[in-house]
Amino acid sequence: MNTNYLKLAGIAVFSVLSISAFAADNGQSSNTPVTQLHYGATGVSDGVHGELNAAPAYGDLTHGPHGTFIKMPAGFVSPVHTHTEDYWGVVISGVAVNGKPGSADVQLPVGSYWFQKGARRT
Repeated sequence: MNTNYLKLAGIAVFSVLSISAFAADNGQSSNTPVTQLHYGATGVSDGVHGELNAAPAYGDLTHGPHGTFIKMPAGFVSPVHTHTEDYWGVVISGVAVNGKPGSADVQLPVGSYWFQKGARRT
């Protein structure tokens, strides 16, 4: 099945890491228990399954380098799109389905990840 979309087969939470900032904004070591993540609406919806919700790990999702946890509703479909910078996704819960345009979809169960080079359509 080649749909050129990112789809979630179950409720999934995955982290998104953008460009090279992997430490907290202040450069210090940090940790955040899952119980302290604060999810909020993103305004992004596929128009059918609901809206994406996001919780910051570091940085700001809307400006510059960031690490963000995203909750996608089951069945969410994201059409082909680009990201300004390099993008990594890690499946924490559920199953994601991802594929490059023109290629077969790849199922990504818990523990899987994908990478998208910035400014390329996938």
